[in-house]
Amino acid sequence: MNRPATPPLAEPSGWHDVRLTVNGTEVAAQVESRLLLGDLLRDRLGLTGTHLGCEHGVCGACTVLVDGEPVRACLTLAVQCDGADLRTVESLAPGDAPLTGVQRAFHECHGMQCGFCTPGFVMTATALTERADRPSDAEVADALSGHLCRCTGYRNIRRAVRQALDERFGE
Repeated sequence: MNRPATPPLAEPSGWHDVRLTVNGTEVAAQVESRLLLGDLLRDRLGLTGTHLGCEHGVCGACTVLVDGEPVRACLTLAVQCDGADLRTVESLAPGDAPLTGVQRAFHECHGMQCGFCTPGFVMTATALTERADRPSDAEVADALSGHLCRCTGYRNIRRAVRQALDERFGE
């Protein structure tokens, strides 16, 4: 009995030239197909503010903004971001710049515990404050539900987001 030959495996990976804007700076890089955005940001661009927590998209610690929308850097391939505008937590108050309203609210409301999850929460809150309309309480709860704080600091995180939204949109 002749068995059909098993087709050869497809090439598991390839290299791609990508151009993207990261925190206002244009970046050109050659990336492997399977390179995750979080690894590009941390290992190749040195932007270690993006934390990789669960690496399954559950905890939200790796949240960055891609074209203004929060995405999980651990679930996004770098090649998918070709031509995109990316913002990491490092973009919010570079150097001696004053803290953003979201950062100030997290500081004033003690919205961080150990701080590992904080960059992801801050980036999601930043996206919420940059919307044209004030998000409803349900929209805020839905956005924050995509994050896990292992220190169980949700109360102060919610207060911080509420304060930042009040500052941005008025009470």
